[in-house]
Order: sequence, then C-alpha cells, then structure tokens
Amino acid sequence: MKTRILLAAVLAFVCAGASAQKYSGGVIDRTAAVVGGELITVSDIEAEIKVQRAQGLNSAYNARCDLLENMMEAKLFLMQARVDSLTVSQDMVEAELKNRMAQVRTALGGDAEAEAYFGKSLYDLRKEWRTQMEENSLIQQEQQKVAGDIPQLTPYDVRQYLDTAHQANLPVIPIKYKMSQICVYPDRKAAALEVKAKLLALRERIINGEKFSTLARLYSEDPGSARKGGELGMASKDIFWPAFSDAAMALRPGIISQIVETPDGFHIIEVIEKKGDMFNARHILLKPKYTSEDREKAFHRLDSLKTLITDGKMSFELAARFFSEDPASRTNGGQMADPNTGSAYFEIDQLKPEDYAAVKGLEPGQISEPIESRDNEGRDGNLVYKIVRLDKIIPAHSATFETDYTVLLDEVRRGKQMEAIDKFIEKKIDQTYIIIDPMFKDCGFSREGWAKKLRK
Repeated sequence: MKTRILLAAVLAFVCAGASAQKYSGGVIDRTAAVVGGELITVSDIEAEIKVQRAQGLNSAYNARCDLLENMMEAKLFLMQARVDSLTVSQDMVEAELKNRMAQVRTALGGDAEAEAYFGKSLYDLRKEWRTQMEENSLIQQEQQKVAGDIPQLTPYDVRQYLDTAHQANLPVIPIKYKMSQICVYPDRKAAALEVKAKLLALRERIINGEKFSTLARLYSEDPGSARKGGELGMASKDIFWPAFSDAAMALRPGIISQIVETPDGFHIIEVIEKKGDMFNARHILLKPKYTSEDREKAFHRLDSLKTLITDGKMSFELAARFFSEDPASRTNGGQMADPNTGSAYFEIDQLKPEDYAAVKGLEPGQISEPIESRDNEGRDGNLVYKIVRLDKIIPAHSATFETDYTVLLDEVRRGKQMEAIDKFIEKKIDQTYIIIDPMFKDCGFSREGWAKKLRK
C-alpha cells in the first residue's frame, strides 16, 4: 500500500505544473502523457514523426494527436504484457531493426546523414529503436492474447450475425476466377548467352576508356537509374538482391565487375563509393530478349496441345503434367494458385493483365488462344507463353452462409476481437492512472475516456 501511495505521489509530482518536464541530454523535454508508470514525451512523438518522414511517409496535420493516442493505447497493452510475463523474440526484433536501419540510411543517404537528421549516433538510434521494437513485440503479443481470448465461434454465431446485420453491411465477395494453364518458356539459355555477350562488349568499351555513365544512359534497362548514368545513390546493401550486394561490396571503386545475374536480369557494376555496409554504385542492366521465332515456335506447340485437348485425345490435366514448363502448376495438372495465399481462386486485381485479358471472354471449360504473359520471378517476371483454361467463375455477390461460411466466420471473429480489444482499452483507461498534458486538449481523441484524463 505504501508503495502504491509513493508511486502515485511521484507520478503526481512528475505531472504537476503547467508543463511536466524531464531532462534529456541537457535539453528540457516536455511530457505529453503519463500512462501508469510509463512516460510519453513530446520528443518521443517527434522522433516517430521523423522516422515516418525518413521512410517517405507524409505526416498529416493531426499526426501528433493520432500518434499520442496510439502510444497511450500501446502503453496499456505494454503494462499488461509485463504483468503477463510475455517474452520477446530477439531474432524478430533484430530482423525488423535491420530493415528499418537499411530503409532510413538509404533514404537519407548514409550514416553521417542519418546521424545529422536525428541528432544522434547510429549506436544510440539502434539502442532506442531496439527497445521500441521489443516493446512493440510485447504490445502485439498482448493484443493477440486479448483478441485470442474470445469464446470459440460456432455456426450459430454466424447465423446470428446474418440475422442481425443489414444486407448492405454484409461482406461483398468480388468476382473470382479459377484457372489452369500450360506454360512454355522461350529458349532462356540462348537469350542469356546473347545478353551476356552484349554486356561483355559494353564492359570492354568501358575498360578501353568510354564512360560507364554514358553507356548506362544509352543501354541500361533500369529506367530509374539509366537517366542518372546508372547511378543508384548511397544505399544499404540490404535493399538489393544478395548477388548484386555481394558483387558490389567486393569491388574497389573504379573497378568494373564481371557479369552479375539477379532475378531482374544481368548487370555490370562500378562502385563509386563505400561506407561500411553502404555503397553508391553505377550499373547497367540488360534483360534477355526473345525473337518472333521464339514466339512462333511456342505458339505452334501450344496450338497443337490445345487441339489435342479440344479433340478429346488428351485431358488438359495430363497435357499440363507432361508438357507444361511451370513447375508450380504442372504437378497440379496445370491448376493455378495465388503465390501469396495459395488459393485457387483469383480476384481480378490478383491476375496479371495478360491472363485476365485471355479469360475474360471465355465460358467455364473453354481454353484461350496462346498468349504472352509473365511469371512471378523477380520484380517484373520472366516472359512465358501459355494457354489458359477458365475452370470456374464465381460471380460477385453478398456473402451467404451456404457458399461463404469461412468469410463470414472471419468477419464475425474480427468483430468479436475488435470488441474485446475495445473493452480492454476502455477498462484500462478507466482503471489506470493517466494524465495528458493540456497542450493536446484540442486533439479530439477517438475514445471519450481520454478527455477525462486531460490535466486541467
């Protein structure tokens, strides 16, 4: 009891007066809010604004109000996570920290620039961000725990939701397509040899005295860097393909690399400058090119397969298993699946434009003419020729119990989880010692409970 009284007295003292303050590096830092035993300072809010700007995010006019409310809610979960003795995965924290450091250092142009922007050493930034990310991990775990404590849902809950929800508020299931494909690739080995020969010729010209930047402007197929003479700008090695980064980090400035292959194509690289694990380099990117002969050959083969299938001499599934060159769909008899979700059904915006154009006029069971499309490799995908069978169309419709039970179950679950989280926050706001500085009195917080915590 004495400890609680002492803590309350200390908190009251910290928040007393017109401007609660603390010292940070010799500078007085105003306290924005106290949540239990946790402090949120104005500098905490401004630091997050700086991170968002460094990552290219725009800060809205009310960003500070939104950040403060989010931070206060987070502190409520953080305190409960500590009570519940939750632990942090340091591997996940380190991966997230590495990613943030790479983004910020690249966006700002280097270590010195990042230190100048934040007014702190990288060591201090890493230390602060690691603590922040550890806390975020605990917060997320506690949120998941609260959301996961809802009762087991049953078909009765879904029926009850359907009975009480307005028709206009039911989830709308967009039109979906189920498709199968048979793919043929052009002669990639021959095309790779040809593009390598072109790069070797360009490399020879640079070694003999021509400017790398001039040739990059003329020949590189990376539009973002070509107009800048192939220059990429100072960036963390972690944002590039590993093969590209490894080659660049191994080069001395002014030396031209051998040919480097990545999922984007083939490169030659010249390093301009290196700082630790960051570098600025020029590159020339060339991608394999295919001829009309490649196209005609592939289309003829696909036409023949389509004829065999439509004449009933071979099933589409068997033809896909024997002749398709796409390993992902071949083993499933050609059935396509979303690489991100594994679902066999695609919404329109999940389809490649070429694939959608091929099937949009088809009836289920019909097979398209041969088309050019792209696979899922690299940023832009590799050229592939294919025929596509439209297996099924599910028209757009409001979700129903009979056809979309799992969608409705997820909707009910999300609603129950949000309700549980809201109840947790409202309860904790009411029970927790919280004081908010009056500088935020015009914020218009989304929860009424915060207004009662504003210091008069």
